[in-house]
Amino acid sequence: MGVTRLKRKDRRNKTVSRVEVQFLKLGRNIELGSKSKMSDKDQISKNNAILDQLSKSAN
Repeated sequence: MGVTRLKRKDRRNKTVSRVEVQFLKLGRNIELGSKSKMSDKDQISKNNAILDQLSKSAN
């Protein structure tokens, strides 16, 4: 059976859904002590640290 090519709309939907899933995985709150704890080098951890620092200095 030959490989069928996705139409443009379907290709876009596939890409968008993949990006959304990735965003949800990254944005999920990770509990302390969890096996899937984010590393300190992760960009989201860095962003959260900066946001915490800014919110403390704003108060």
